[in-house]
Amino acid sequence: QVQLVESGGGLVQAGGSLRLSCAASGSIFGVNAMSWYRQAPGKQRELVAAISSGGSTNYADSVKGRFTISRDNAKNTVYLQMVTLNPEDTAVYYCFADIWATMRLHNYYWGQGTQVTVSS
Repeated sequence: QVQLVESGGGLVQAGGSLRLSCAASGSIFGVNAMSWYRQAPGKQRELVAAISSGGSTNYADSVKGRFTISRDNAKNTVYLQMVTLNPEDTAVYYCFADIWATMRLHNYYWGQGTQVTVSS
């Protein structure tokens, strides 16, 4: 059984920073791409940032220059460093990962979500 557990959300003032973490645990043979998504009230879930197993990254235009995604492959953990936050960043942030449970079996997993609230 594979689980993704997020942490690091909270309430912050505009202009502030937060760092999200997402750790994969369970029966893991390997981890491919890992991503962060977010969903604001009344809006569709959107991709925020993604990182490949080799470290290549891509970002939504709205967060470029402010958010940085990184990963620690030894810990099966992905991070999202967020700076210069603004109220439009308020959302539930979800971790998403493509994980190999065995050499031949992989699946996609979501974390439970962590709330980020930015006050003006």
